[in-house]
Amino acid sequence: MTSRCARIVTIALIVSISSGCATAGKASDWLTGKSPPENEEHVVLGAPSADEYLRELNDLVTGDPNKQADIFADASSAARLTPNPSTNLRLGLVLATPGHPEADPVQAQSLLAGVLAESELLTSAEIAFATIALNSVDSVNVANSRAARLQESTSRTARNEEQAISQRLATAEADNARLREELAEAEQKLEAITSIERSIREQE
Repeated sequence: MTSRCARIVTIALIVSISSGCATAGKASDWLTGKSPPENEEHVVLGAPSADEYLRELNDLVTGDPNKQADIFADASSAARLTPNPSTNLRLGLVLATPGHPEADPVQAQSLLAGVLAESELLTSAEIAFATIALNSVDSVNVANSRAARLQESTSRTARNEEQAISQRLATAEADNARLREELAEAEQKLEAITSIERSIREQE
């Protein structure tokens, strides 16, 4: 994926998340198929706000390589030192965002799926974040898997063709060697016959 395409995908992801988080409860309801009362909002003490997630994703997309590396290092460290659904979600979102060296949709998929398995520990906004990002990396991983299979199939076909060509060349070389040997034997026989005929004529 080119950096231009990666940035477009990432911005689309952020827009999708931010529009979903404008009314976090409704976004979560729409994504999960539930319809709780509008005034019922799941609150988790200590959980980052939706704005914090969005701000970091925006910094990740627009920042230079050093800024991107700092964001990844901080998210990775937090998930390792204080593992919980919110820190894992943060790292999952960073890994799911294309356009930086540490992007890893496969690892992001695993993290985000694990986060959603503990959705009772997440805010409605976090559930919306995790669901949208997981859908995104699912699509990326499916596309990458198909591309890898196609490349492997193409490589296998090329290897088979190379083997077939090598085998045909080896067969042709063996045939040429056999023909050269037969020609040499025929020349020896012809020379012997010519020598015999010469001797007979000399004796007459």
